[in-house]
Amino acid sequence: MPQSAMPKLVKLYITQVLIGFAIAAAFVATLLYFNVANLWHLVTHNDVGIIAVIVLWFANGIVFSGVQFAISIMRMAESEDGNQGGKRDDIPLTALEPIPVEAQSRRR
Repeated sequence: MPQSAMPKLVKLYITQVLIGFAIAAAFVATLLYFNVANLWHLVTHNDVGIIAVIVLWFANGIVFSGVQFAISIMRMAESEDGNQGGKRDDIPLTALEPIPVEAQSRRR
């Protein structure tokens, strides 16, 4: 039996993870460049500043990768007639009529 290539879904996942971590790197660089919450000062004037940047990049990379993969998977969905999304039929007014309900309470 010949060795098969990597499944398409795994290739898609790896690609989206790389894109997500690249976006996270740009995001962290932007945070540092604009000194949001005095982050640049905290990172440069602390012994473990580089570790903080790595942890910030890694945590954001996980989030952005998950979002990137979810968006790419959801964009794959397509119905047979080419429409995407749910039904957009009007709701009949009879479905919105209030129904009286009796409530009884016990008195002590």
